[in-house]
Amino acid sequence: MAEICSAKGCKISVPAGLAPEHMCILHFTLFIENECAEMRRETALGKNKHERQVEFMQKVALRGETLVNTATSGFPMSDELKARILSTLLTLMNTRENMDRAAMRQSTARRFVG
Repeated sequence: MAEICSAKGCKISVPAGLAPEHMCILHFTLFIENECAEMRRETALGKNKHERQVEFMQKVALRGETLVNTATSGFPMSDELKARILSTLLTLMNTRENMDRAAMRQSTARRFVG
């Protein structure tokens, strides 16, 4: 029996690649989008420790890998869902780029301050 998405009111089945997440593809992509927004906000403040930045980068890589594995698993998807996955992958790439820029700004600021 296929697992059903854990999002409130959702009755869509969960692909095998997202079974540990207990979410359908749509809700998983929405979750990633929200997570990326939180990471960008926290990174923009420029007060993250190196360990926190590494944690964010690992999270971005893990989410991207999970999404790609699910997308290429052969699970039947509509064109809209495929576009949603591509859009979410772009969000992950932009988030990673924003984190890299913030880290460069922090290191530059440290050089001039101290």
